[in-house]
Amino acid sequence: MHASNYNNKNLNLHNLVATSKFGTFFGVSQKIFDEVWQKLTASDANSVVYISMEIGADPDVFHPVKDKLMDLEKTDSMDSRLKKFIKKLFHGPEKIPCYGGGLGVLAGDTLKSFADCRIPVVAVSLLYRDGYFSQIVDSKLGQISQIVEWLPEDTPGLYLLQDPENPGTPLQIQIPFFNEYDQETMASAHVWMKMEVNHTLDYFIPELLLDFSLDDNPAPIRDAAGRLYNSESSIIKATQRRMLGTGILPVMQAMGITSSTLHLNEQHGVVVALQLIAEELMGSLKHTDLSQATDEQILSAADKVAKSLVYTIHTPVKAGHDRFNKSVYAGISHKSCRHILELLAHDTESPHSYNFTTLAMRVNRTANSVSRLHRDVTHKQFPDFAEKITAITNGVHHLTWISDARAELFDNFPELADWRSNPGALRNTVALKDNKRFRTYLLRAWEEDSSLLYSFVNSMLLQHRNQMTSTWIDPPNHYSNIIDIDTKLDPAVFTVGFARRFSTYKRADLIFDNVDTLCAIAVDNNWPINFLFSGKAHPADEPGKSVIKLILDYQHELHTKSNGLVNLIFIPNYDMKIAKLMVAGVHAWLNNPKRPLEASGTSGMKAALNGIPNLSIMDGWWVEGYHDGLTGWKFGYEGPIDEADLSESPETLLYTEDSASFYEILPKVLEEFYEDADKSKFIDKAIMNLSLNIPIFNTHRMAAEYLQKYKINLPPSLQSRMDTFAELYNSNE
Repeated sequence: MHASNYNNKNLNLHNLVATSKFGTFFGVSQKIFDEVWQKLTASDANSVVYISMEIGADPDVFHPVKDKLMDLEKTDSMDSRLKKFIKKLFHGPEKIPCYGGGLGVLAGDTLKSFADCRIPVVAVSLLYRDGYFSQIVDSKLGQISQIVEWLPEDTPGLYLLQDPENPGTPLQIQIPFFNEYDQETMASAHVWMKMEVNHTLDYFIPELLLDFSLDDNPAPIRDAAGRLYNSESSIIKATQRRMLGTGILPVMQAMGITSSTLHLNEQHGVVVALQLIAEELMGSLKHTDLSQATDEQILSAADKVAKSLVYTIHTPVKAGHDRFNKSVYAGISHKSCRHILELLAHDTESPHSYNFTTLAMRVNRTANSVSRLHRDVTHKQFPDFAEKITAITNGVHHLTWISDARAELFDNFPELADWRSNPGALRNTVALKDNKRFRTYLLRAWEEDSSLLYSFVNSMLLQHRNQMTSTWIDPPNHYSNIIDIDTKLDPAVFTVGFARRFSTYKRADLIFDNVDTLCAIAVDNNWPINFLFSGKAHPADEPGKSVIKLILDYQHELHTKSNGLVNLIFIPNYDMKIAKLMVAGVHAWLNNPKRPLEASGTSGMKAALNGIPNLSIMDGWWVEGYHDGLTGWKFGYEGPIDEADLSESPETLLYTEDSASFYEILPKVLEEFYEDADKSKFIDKAIMNLSLNIPIFNTHRMAAEYLQKYKINLPPSLQSRMDTFAELYNSNE
């Protein structure tokens, strides 16, 4: 992406270096760095802390500083300090594996838009030395999990902050933990900062990552610090949540951050509310013995604290809501904390547990779902809080997810001027619907992205075949036994993409429920189809891993019964780089969860931003993005929410009914693709996606809607710009 601030070939690279009492940083000027920090530490507290258990912002899919240096042909320097930064930028690791899926990627996209829009926000999360996990897939064994090896020290844009009082020493915050005897144990964390620099290099969002993997910490803390969503025990899981929640106020204090609003991106960090309540009680009681606080005093303190918190809930699925047995929590918390939880985190379904989603729902000034349909489901699940639960439909960062080929196309049509800064400008693609030049170039860009995707897939298949003799891994794909120089998969074949977390309610294997029917559609009409699947199941999710194994098992049957016309390919170790290839290179994007359990589903938005039609169940965002068929196709159950079954049990997942609906619509889709050499109907749907869905499903618009909840003051010109983004769409209409 072009950085307009630095379009001079004579750019002095020293203008991209900034120093502070916490260290030296590369990517923005000293002036910009100071401006950001002044806003976050100002006495008026006119800023926001964004709290997320995971943040997905890999530097291999969005790297504006690297892009600018490449544009200016400045990939080296004689200055030793600059040389160190540039070497890391061009040769360091391209992954920060501190995210597990859509929640983290959404967080990263949100922060990128905050940076683009120059909103005063600082993010807080955890740094996981073992990352999430690396996925190996074996055709006989299915998913195999491996610990990720990565070095934050070598990762570009990531900095270990220094202690201002002790130069050369890492900044360290101290956090108290308690055992069942109310005995205090102190834990320490180093603070890393990732700079989320915007595409014009004139603003950034600091992401503060707390690293508890220190040798001096108690073993339970170190165990919880290693791996994201470690669920080896309830104690580890609960401790990990406490590390995030209890680290927020100390890191704010250590860095002088004064933000008046805390935004909980899911309830994982809600323990910060307990800390704030404790501080409020100590102020009113005039002492630190919180055991003397009455129920009324606690509830009053909670009401005051709620004025500082904004909460986003992301799922109706029970497994996504943290519940901890009271006996478990007794081992890691003070009795005064448990008193607060008894009042604010009561779980009516499980009286022996604390429900942290209930706590987050109770202690906030405003709560929101992530789509209109999800709002209605959340009202049903939490009727006591329905009046304050509104919808802010998710979006994705358009500069990250629009492919280079599509971006180049947009740059060359004046009707779309300023689309990089304003995704709403792409509404004007509808005016190009009858422009033959635009249609031709859009099809070429699509074909270019399909070729890139298939180059990756074919290389992967060949690599897996060649590894058969050198490793114990059986290739995950049947096609690795077939592929050779003459039988590579063809990017011109109609391709369906499916990529997301493998959880049973997402029903990844739904469309293969009747293999004979699926193959007959292809054979009877001589319509080849490729299905490209990717995604991970949580290492502890045995049902989810079994779905991956089922996908692998269908491959041979599909290929054989269709005489080679139907091929199912599984791409292991799904990440943001693979996602970006897939959402631009396929011909249709599939999403088939059980309605209404998909709260949003941002992968389909990423496809729509490239003009890719969706072929999906009417759930989550697709209810808003379908536009009466102008942008894709729908299938499956579409019943009312008040009659919906929210169970995930196998007998309630509607496989037979919804797969039959898919087999009914698929021939119509394939006919549109294969019976028209110009792909005119697909290009129509692509253009309508660009025109209708990019202005809605982008994180600039989403940031503008959150800004209305934050109650912070912006300069008039910036507020006017954000109002323009807010006018693109109202999630609650």
